[in-house]
Amino acid sequence: RVQLVESGGGSVQAGGSLRLSCAASGVTYTRCMAWFRQAPGKERERVATIYTGGDNTYYADSVKGRFTISQDNAKNTLYMQMNSLKPEDTAMYYCATSSPCIGRGCCAPEAKLDYNYWGQGTQVSVSS
Repeated sequence: RVQLVESGGGSVQAGGSLRLSCAASGVTYTRCMAWFRQAPGKERERVATIYTGGDNTYYADSVKGRFTISQDNAKNTLYMQMNSLKPEDTAMYYCATSSPCIGRGCCAPEAKLDYNYWGQGTQVSVSS
């Protein structure tokens, strides 16, 4: 089965950086890989997305210019570099993968694919 394991979360002061990793197994075919986050009392938000059939990326407006999603398909690993962290970035961050899709546009926010598999999450806490 598909398994996703996140790591790299932690506590950091505002302005600091963290790099999240997601080790994936059982993920085949082209699909979307994404980072989501959920803060207490808030709805889950898709933060960043990347297409495994290329390097097309998408970001929530709240993190554009600060976060960078990337992948190493040979290592079956997804990353997210987070810079200039703000207290409002505090959340549990989850790695997830979509159903298979073909075409670089299939990971666009408007595509609304189902994300069927999720990791356990890694906590990011940003203090001021």
